[in-house]
Amino acid sequence: MSFSPDHLPIIWPALVAGLLVLATHVPLGLQVLRRGIVFIDLAIAQVAGLGVIAANMLGWESGGIAVQAAALSAALAAALLLTWTERRWPGTQEALIGTLFVLAATGATLMLANNPHGGEHLKDLLVGQILWVSTPQLVANVVVSVLVLALWFGRGAKLGSIGFYALFALSVTASVQLVGIYLVFASLIVPALAARSMPRSLIAGYVIGTAGYGVGLLISVGLDLPPGPVIVWTLAGLALLVAAAAWMWFPARIRGLRNAGFPPT
Repeated sequence: MSFSPDHLPIIWPALVAGLLVLATHVPLGLQVLRRGIVFIDLAIAQVAGLGVIAANMLGWESGGIAVQAAALSAALAAALLLTWTERRWPGTQEALIGTLFVLAATGATLMLANNPHGGEHLKDLLVGQILWVSTPQLVANVVVSVLVLALWFGRGAKLGSIGFYALFALSVTASVQLVGIYLVFASLIVPALAARSMPRSLIAGYVIGTAGYGVGLLISVGLDLPPGPVIVWTLAGLALLVAAAAWMWFPARIRGLRNAGFPPT
């Protein structure tokens, strides 16, 4: 592994991007686990990506306002659809979310089938380019994160299902263009899954996520490996260690929550 101070100007913006994603995704992830709709992140992120691809096909400037609006519109449409299906068919919501993901993913493949750079576009959408985030991207995501967190912690349960799905769509739309679909899903689920059994699950989730991004970026730059996959694996490894520690330190809490009939939070 070779790492030098010269790498810091690359790592710091990427770490800030990761922290912005975690800021909204950890609390949303804990709620996703409570609702039992784990794959909603993949579905909404893939639909937002479909909006980006459609906008690019129309010749709109990559990363411009029009593309952002297209991605958000697609994600909000998916969010409204999932709000309706949750009320209409609550027992099959997870299956419907999975179906939406498959349709969006294959739709993106079909839309890029005749594009000579289609494979590269799909890779960027999935893996992301976290090491090359720009200052305007970070500033825009700060605004989105502050808005989402203010509404989430200010309104809470008063938001209802439609408010939850709308905030989810807004957060994911911003994040997927910053770090890619894989990291968006990992940021939402992995820290929340590891921390939900701990007394202060939200704080624990933030610590796990921050450590995962920090260590993952260092390994990625040091070994010259793609940062997205490395961070995903680092998050998973740290989550396993934390989960094992939680079983040893809080066994009574975990058993009590499960015996009560609901998952640890």
